[in-house]
Amino acid sequence: MKRHLVILVLTGLLVGAVQAQTSYPIRKEAKRVLFIGNSITYAAHYVDFTIAAFYLENPGTKMEAINVGLPSETASGLSEPGHAGGRFPRPYLHDRLERILEKVKPDVVVSCYGMNDGIYLPLDEERFARYREGIERLHAAVTQRSIPIIHLTPPIFDPKKDPAYAEVLDTYSEWLISQRKNSQWQVIDLHFPMKEHLIAKRQTNPDFFLAEDAVHPNEIGHWIMAQALLDGLGFPEAKNMASPDAYFDSKPSGQDVLALVKAAQSLTKDAWLTHIGHDRPGMKAGVPLKQATKESNKLRKEIRKLCRSAF
Repeated sequence: MKRHLVILVLTGLLVGAVQAQTSYPIRKEAKRVLFIGNSITYAAHYVDFTIAAFYLENPGTKMEAINVGLPSETASGLSEPGHAGGRFPRPYLHDRLERILEKVKPDVVVSCYGMNDGIYLPLDEERFARYREGIERLHAAVTQRSIPIIHLTPPIFDPKKDPAYAEVLDTYSEWLISQRKNSQWQVIDLHFPMKEHLIAKRQTNPDFFLAEDAVHPNEIGHWIMAQALLDGLGFPEAKNMASPDAYFDSKPSGQDVLALVKAAQSLTKDAWLTHIGHDRPGMKAGVPLKQATKESNKLRKEIRKLCRSAF
């Protein structure tokens, strides 16, 4: 009984501590949306869910989503000693950001950093400052080009693995959310919806997890991220769906659209990463960008056909 009371109090504190979600619809004229981030963005599941839902809700849209998430990357420029067995330090976003913006020429940027930025150590003011500086530099680089940027709070780190690092990401997320009011940034919170879900599920199942390794979300973890992102983009319907299958099964041709989106994203992300250039060893080269773009355009044409026929 006492344990349940503590969990309910913590859940109430979470709800009260975080501002209500604000909606930031993507402009109708936006043709190219860029996703940047680390391995969680590169994995692309939350990106796939979000983009497929966006297509289904906007039949006929010609918007293209480009994912250049890079595993291990940080916005802070920090790297722990012996990262990757000492084979290479963590890549630094700002070593490639200008090339990304110049080559992709996005109309909107969606950014998700933080998981790696505290380099899996307890909260430290110097590391926290480096994260803030990296995100502020990112924001300035994008907005100076008159491109809107939507910042996403980082996913949760499972507190069962390391409560101290879980608190680091709470702190980073709270700071990012505070920039809505302090700096009029567009910020969509993924972190605290995931934390609420985890706390609620562990009331009845202490072994429940959203990330088996504490870092990389499973399918439901990515779905909760997508739900929060879609809500923040002005599509709240997904919030009521317990799983991606529940949502996409509810839409005519929904699963087919999702499959085509996954195929297009799988085809283009490595091609774009190679075309832009990066310092992380061990990544796939992908097919040449020209070929990837041509094949992706065909897939998006099929997506538009399916979405139109559903209405």
